[in-house]
Amino acid sequence: MKTTELPRWASGFVLPVLNLLSALLVSALVIHLLGESPVESLQILFNSAVVNPEGLSYTLFYASTFVFTGLAVSIAMKAGLFNIGAEGQMYLGGLGLTLAMLSFDMTLSAWLLIPLAIVASALFGAGWAFIPGYLQAKRGSHVVVTTIMFNFIAAGLMNFLILKMVPEGDQNPASRVFSDAAMIPQLSTWLPFFGENTPLNLAFLLALIALVVYWVAVSRSSWGYKLQATGLNAHAAHYAGVRISRTIIVTMLISGGLAGLAAVNSILGSTHYLSLNFPAGAGFIGIAIALMGRQHPVGILLSAVLFGALIQGGFDLSLEKPNIPQETFIFIQGLIILFCGAMENMYAPAVLKLINATRRKG
Repeated sequence: MKTTELPRWASGFVLPVLNLLSALLVSALVIHLLGESPVESLQILFNSAVVNPEGLSYTLFYASTFVFTGLAVSIAMKAGLFNIGAEGQMYLGGLGLTLAMLSFDMTLSAWLLIPLAIVASALFGAGWAFIPGYLQAKRGSHVVVTTIMFNFIAAGLMNFLILKMVPEGDQNPASRVFSDAAMIPQLSTWLPFFGENTPLNLAFLLALIALVVYWVAVSRSSWGYKLQATGLNAHAAHYAGVRISRTIIVTMLISGGLAGLAAVNSILGSTHYLSLNFPAGAGFIGIAIALMGRQHPVGILLSAVLFGALIQGGFDLSLEKPNIPQETFIFIQGLIILFCGAMENMYAPAVLKLINATRRKG
């Protein structure tokens, strides 16, 4: 029987793979034009980011941050909201975490201090997302516009506040280094395979737990049903008894909280202080991860690992191949966003035609 819609396995797996291959093909052409071998470059990137244990630890470290920002964008998408403000929400999450550390890192033990910092990061991120959510739910202000605006407000606010935190006589625009009690345990302590002095930490396990909780909440709960109903058809959901305004606000609070939690990996797991521009675009990469991963936890994890590998492998590749600047991999990230976002259904007609042709033969 002829079908007019793609099966879930095709839309959730085949299309993302085809889009990714298209982005990589264009990237290979660019690398060739730069005078380098695309095959050799891919081998260097793969070996550096996946095969080498130390490189793999850095890949997973970056992926830990991207899982949280990807989840933040994904859960908003489930409600029909496009939260572009994960960057600013992560920034504010870092502020909340830092304020908790600067206030208590000299007095509390790690068992109390680290959970307090994690909660503070989530609360500050959620608080920053609350206003766009409220404006969307109660005033009709589009969440895309307000979250973009709040990214700029967050950047300006943090520029002001961080300068107030700089220790006297220090030239680095950053807060003081936290005490040893504030350092989240490194996974290399229990898994020497990853090598010494790598930043992979317990935030990676926290990210995996967040993926599981997301799957249960969205796919296996009545709240998740209301969430998806709102995203698919808000008017129908309203007539079915779903409180749309409340759903929007709660979803944005959760989305902002997840983005705020991304700061835990970056600050507690690596730098151990708050610095300017520490999100480094992770909030925007979360958009690509949500689109490429089709808002599915497995897809989000794989997409986060892919982007982590591009950052880690791209750094080493630019060192070995000076003709390939590190900015090339920002370009590759943009291509992935282009093919998996704006052009995500480019191959859908061909795939649908192939599926129908196969069924007729069968």
